[in-house]
Amino acid sequence: MRELLEAVAEGSLSPAEAEAELAGYVTDDAGRFDATRRQRRGIPEGILADGKPPEAVASLATTALETTGRALVTRLSDEQFRVLEAAVEDAEAGATIERWSTSALVRSSSYERPSLEATVAIVTAGTVDGPVADEAQVVCEDAGATVDRIDDVGVAALDRILDQTDRIRSADVVVVAAGREGALPTVVAGLVDAPVIAIPVSSGYGHGGDGEAALAGMLQSCTVLSVVNIDAGFVAGAQASLVARAVDRAARTAERE
Repeated sequence: MRELLEAVAEGSLSPAEAEAELAGYVTDDAGRFDATRRQRRGIPEGILADGKPPEAVASLATTALETTGRALVTRLSDEQFRVLEAAVEDAEAGATIERWSTSALVRSSSYERPSLEATVAIVTAGTVDGPVADEAQVVCEDAGATVDRIDDVGVAALDRILDQTDRIRSADVVVVAAGREGALPTVVAGLVDAPVIAIPVSSGYGHGGDGEAALAGMLQSCTVLSVVNIDAGFVAGAQASLVARAVDRAARTAERE
């Protein structure tokens, strides 16, 4: 405790960093950020932008940047991204911000990205599935996994997915995003021996539209796979990252033995 107080007094540690050390979380005007979730859970807290004022998103992201060296933000609007970008520039010189569709990853200049000996294949049925798959991808890349992205291979033309079978089989875990009837994850799971995580996407219309038919089809899959909620790219990416961490640990243990 005394060391923390002395570090704050001399300016080598910010009050937010000290709060994170003591409580495990940091409180600002926008809410609480779980600064120790990576250590506790293996996956850092993501900041959901949907429904929040742009200033609140920026505040939480800069708090995350200050206390953990990185911030992962999902479901960003263009306005929220502009405010976030400006806040990051003001918060720390040299910090970088990358954007994937509606997701963003902020890193400080001193942040060292983890590196995992594991590959995640992220597969989409069509271009409409891209933003949801992007959300999964940013989580996996933030975790340090290698991502192999395979787009637009839906079952309307089976040759498209069969052409990519070797690539998908080389991955340690597979995430598949599909809307409409949601058949692609079942097809993929029947071709590979890696875990498959299916994301139903809210595309389609009429009866079973908005991802409902895709979700029902994936839950009824005749091949073994896991299913997350509709459009839950973050959750799928987090699950895939945990699998990738387990694969990495096994690989490193084998190398030592």
